[in-house]
Amino acid sequence: MSGDRLRVGVLASGSGTNLQALLDTVHGREATIVAVASDKPGCRALGRAEEAGVPTRTFPRDAYASREERDLAMAEWLRGKGVELVVLAGYMQLCSAAFLSAFPGAVINVHPSLLPAFPGLGAIAQALDYGAKVTGVTVHFVDEGVDTGPIIFQQAVPIDDLSDVEAVHDRLRPVEHALLTEAVRRAAAGKLRLDPAHPRRVLTG
Repeated sequence: MSGDRLRVGVLASGSGTNLQALLDTVHGREATIVAVASDKPGCRALGRAEEAGVPTRTFPRDAYASREERDLAMAEWLRGKGVELVVLAGYMQLCSAAFLSAFPGAVINVHPSLLPAFPGLGAIAQALDYGAKVTGVTVHFVDEGVDTGPIIFQQAVPIDDLSDVEAVHDRLRPVEHALLTEAVRRAAAGKLRLDPAHPRRVLTG
């Protein structure tokens, strides 16, 4: 870690409520959010970053010849900002191997299900369609699979009284904020590491 605080870069595609939670809780305290990138020009997450004085840049997929080229450009920009940890906060793109190799063991994601159940896009709809009575939130390290990286934190949330995707997301959102911000706090304290005896177990203390 450079300086006194962990330097965090955030990738987001939508409204940026998880980004806002990070700005409100850990930014300027345990960590500093030094860059926010998006694949969606004009998304609300970029506005939130700009309001907080955080540098932003967009990397739309159609501006590059390939996903790998886009990811390499994004990684170069983030590294130029001194980013040490990348947080995917509602980022709706897969990260290529080229991107992950630029930040080895330092990319985390928040996902609205109890992985390995309901990975990928539409996780809440998947849970409702399945008739699940409980879903939840997972914060995990990112690998080259789809929501397959080692799990950092999870919390279960009952949804048996709900039948609407947005209502479920409203219930999950505070849990997303709490788990994601705590993961960044632990990372800043050097407390996130893989168990040498079990490569899929993340030690958080």
